[in-house]
Amino acid sequence: MSKRDYYEVLGVENAADEKDIKKAYRRVAMKYHPDRNPDDPDADDKFKEATEAYDVLMNAEKRAAYDRFGHAGVDPSMGGGGFGGGGGGSFSDIFGDVFGDIFGGGGGRGRGGPQRGSDLRYTLDISLEDAVKGATVEIKVPTLATCEECSGSGARKGSAPVNCATCAGMGQVRMQQGFFQVQQACPTCRGRGKMVSDPCGKCQGQGRVEKRKTLSVKVPPGVDTGDRIRLSGEGEAGPDGGPTGDLFVQMSVRQHPIFERDGKNLYCEVPITFVAAALGGDLEVPTLDGRVKLKIPAETQTGKLFRLRGKGVKPVRGGAVGDLLCRAVVETPVNLSKKQKELLREFQESLGQGGDAQSPRQTSWFEGVKTFFDDMKP
Repeated sequence: MSKRDYYEVLGVENAADEKDIKKAYRRVAMKYHPDRNPDDPDADDKFKEATEAYDVLMNAEKRAAYDRFGHAGVDPSMGGGGFGGGGGGSFSDIFGDVFGDIFGGGGGRGRGGPQRGSDLRYTLDISLEDAVKGATVEIKVPTLATCEECSGSGARKGSAPVNCATCAGMGQVRMQQGFFQVQQACPTCRGRGKMVSDPCGKCQGQGRVEKRKTLSVKVPPGVDTGDRIRLSGEGEAGPDGGPTGDLFVQMSVRQHPIFERDGKNLYCEVPITFVAAALGGDLEVPTLDGRVKLKIPAETQTGKLFRLRGKGVKPVRGGAVGDLLCRAVVETPVNLSKKQKELLREFQESLGQGGDAQSPRQTSWFEGVKTFFDDMKP
């Protein structure tokens, strides 16, 4: 019986790269694997056909011969290399290469390098002034550091870790599951490949010790709550001498007694006397750069906003400086003397002579209330 084209078997184009071939083989192999198709007599043949196609197309020399001469270039009975011939990997190699990420390990690759240490997060509480202008702050961070006594090996000085007897130092063991051969982390050494027979007295064989580090953090101008600064290599030390993780410093800006921040703008309330609100005048208001004079126009009402341009925050990611918006709050006088109360009553009587023009908001409000109740009448 004539063989099908290998590219057709895997469902890929002739120009497909190794990644596409590997992906296609995984799909076909999982579809026709005999363990998943016990009632299909053709599944075993299709599975072997796909495996043969994968072995040829993943081998540069075999693929070149196949592209030039077809099946004759790789069939040993016709003088070619043949499936499983010189230079070709075994099926266990193919399985490990394609399915290693599914079952937790790559066949024939051995264990990876030392594990990286964990990243740490530190919440830095700063004032609004430091957030806007920037600052350098010292922090103390509890972490796991490499043991200086054993240099992270976990073994007592003068000794060294030995290869695990279960996995022979590979860190992984192979298990047979039906037709498949699966790799998993060694249960004895937990994937490290090494065992400490004479542990270090300082770290008790862990290779790491608890330590409190003092670090200097440079806070850039314009940061806000939630922004993070990454300090590379300042996290926990990796086990078995592995690389150190990173430290992420997260900003938390404290509430300010005067200013409120909204993005790049600042807001504040400015209390003014009812005399200043009525007649107008100059008033000193605070900013993060010092005091500035604010001109209050006559007849100012509560809620009016005054914008001081360029007195806000310069965003940490760039852009124009924000503004400071001052909200006027007309303050009612308290603790009045008898004479002051009499003067206010005289003033109130004088307002009545001016009609509605001197209290436009009050007049319009009462008219709105009257209209509301009139509309409710049947």
